[in-house]
Amino acid sequence: MVFFEKHGVEEKEFFRYFSFVNDSFPLHFHRAYELVFVEEGELLLTIDQNEYRLKKNDLAFIFNHQMHEFKTITQSNITIILFSPELIGHFFSNYKGYIPKNNLLHLHKAPNLTAIDTIYSQKSFLYYLCSLLIDNTEFLPVEYSTKTKVLHKILLYVDQHYFQECTLKAVAAHLKYDYPYLSKLFAQMTNMSFSEYLNQYRISQACYLLKNSQQSIGEIANQCGYQNLRTFHRNFKKITNQPPRTYRDMGAASQ
Repeated sequence: MVFFEKHGVEEKEFFRYFSFVNDSFPLHFHRAYELVFVEEGELLLTIDQNEYRLKKNDLAFIFNHQMHEFKTITQSNITIILFSPELIGHFFSNYKGYIPKNNLLHLHKAPNLTAIDTIYSQKSFLYYLCSLLIDNTEFLPVEYSTKTKVLHKILLYVDQHYFQECTLKAVAAHLKYDYPYLSKLFAQMTNMSFSEYLNQYRISQACYLLKNSQQSIGEIANQCGYQNLRTFHRNFKKITNQPPRTYRDMGAASQ
């Protein structure tokens, strides 16, 4: 969640992975490549408006700047790997401007990520997946419509301002677009209002902090853009079906 921010912007080579249980994350994109691997359960993953239903040992190879979101269906245990394009420079150079027709791969077993602890083992593992992808799908030229480019800009604005006062009117002023046009475009392309998306994004960031920091619930609410703690609790329970304290306690119990 917070780990998605600015990846691949300042660092030349990085390889990081994170585990999540029964989590979801709203629409986003970033410069880094992303791998989503399902250890157990099922995950509904949407990439550029294409839906994939991932089951055990399925892996999605998401290219940089592909818009994607994921939702747990009933229960899921997943690992997300983020890595910079520079780690697979030859592949990145050859397939720049292209995206997979099918982002989904199936592995025979879960990768032992603790053993992939050097840049050489990381490159070997990643190029192996690149080879699998090349063998299993076609690649299509990236053709982003004007509407998609505008949506990219809106999502980027949210990523950079979700912890502040963040409104679609502010986005419209920043991008120099009419507010009614952006409101209609956003609803058409995401099937939700801007305020619904912003709340989902903020709560997803809060979920990560609840599991991975010692900050108080009030501090996390404030850090995620909520000035009113009651509003934070109401939105958190609406989106996750449980209060923040329960979510934090369940996360600690599963570790």
